[in-house]
Amino acid sequence: MNSAPVAAGPGNTWLYFALLTVFSWGVYGVILHKARGYMPMGAEAPHASLKAFLFVCIAYALIGVVAAVMLKVRGSNWSLTGDGIRWSLIAGSAGAVGAFTLVLALGAASPIYKAAAAAAVMPIVFGGAPVVNTVVAMLLHPPAGGIRAIPAPFILGCVLAASGAFLVAKYAPSNTGGGTKPAGVAAPATNAPAR
Repeated sequence: MNSAPVAAGPGNTWLYFALLTVFSWGVYGVILHKARGYMPMGAEAPHASLKAFLFVCIAYALIGVVAAVMLKVRGSNWSLTGDGIRWSLIAGSAGAVGAFTLVLALGAASPIYKAAAAAAVMPIVFGGAPVVNTVVAMLLHPPAGGIRAIPAPFILGCVLAASGAFLVAKYAPSNTGGGTKPAGVAAPATNAPAR
């Protein structure tokens, strides 16, 4: 029996953070669309998405301050490299453009799906993004053996992810009328703003 001590490793910390990300991004679209719906409507309705996005950007800036505090608390010496800064700005731009186009997609889907616009938009975003992520990762870091070395289950997984996203978006009960009252049953009155 080996009595050597086991080296401390990161364990499942990465998984916990990944699951927190899944939760955060999973509720993001629904909450963003709700925020959009609470912005002034009427003549201002076309601007509701951009108003919501403005406060998303403010939230990003506040979280950036938290990151700076964490660097200080962890004892960072604040050394940076040009390439690190450049690629971080590119990544941030990609994320910001994605958040910007997401809020525009929610706004464009709103007249069709009303309060359930996020149920139509988000599955497409989160089903398609992993496929794009994988393709870009392979372009930046090609697999050993080239494209011919890509296993068939991987390709099948990409097809299933895209197909699943489409099916979830198209057949979500909130998008197909599954959550509506039967004919002749009045819906309860609500004071919620128009969306």
